Amino acid sequence: MPVKDKKSGNKSFNPKRSVQRAKATRKAKSQKWTIKLSDNSYVWSSKMERVSLIREGLPYESIEFISDKSNLSIKQVLHLLDLPQTTYNKGKRDKNLLSARDSEIVLVLTELLEFGLNVFNSEKEKFQRWLQKPNISLGGATPISLFDSLTGIQEVRNTLNRLEYGNLA
Repeated sequence: MPVKDKKSGNKSFNPKRSVQRAKATRKAKSQKWTIKLSDNSYVWSSKMERVSLIREGLPYESIEFISDKSNLSIKQVLHLLDLPQTTYNKGKRDKNLLSARDSEIVLVLTELLEFGLNVFNSEKEKFQRWLQKPNISLGGATPISLFDSLTGIQEVRNTLNRLEYGNLA
């Protein structure tokens, strides 16, 4: 919540709300993530549950879920996963499952996108703009350009953690 600076009259950022939310998040027992699809929902709250979902595989339809959450086109998400459009179309039509690698990226991205929305106080448009802008702490790369690897996704998460606590990000 912005606070007016008494000397200059300008509004300055008050990190109190973010810090309180961060402390509450750390104390929370467990967080649940959900991917809701037309015929099924996938829910997990721990890394071991995530591993189980990775081994089972997610349906191709989960790509649409990530597309919606990240404000990327399906074509852009397919590019991040290095998945041809024809493979996606056939996999979706035949109700096939994604590979373990692609399932893991979808699950980890879901967690990251939820965390990012929390950091940005559920302001989806601001968060999506942030994802598209070059970021100094990411070496000038846009956060969204790093979504093609687990290491890149972790770096974006680290940047969001720094933002949450008011550090340079």
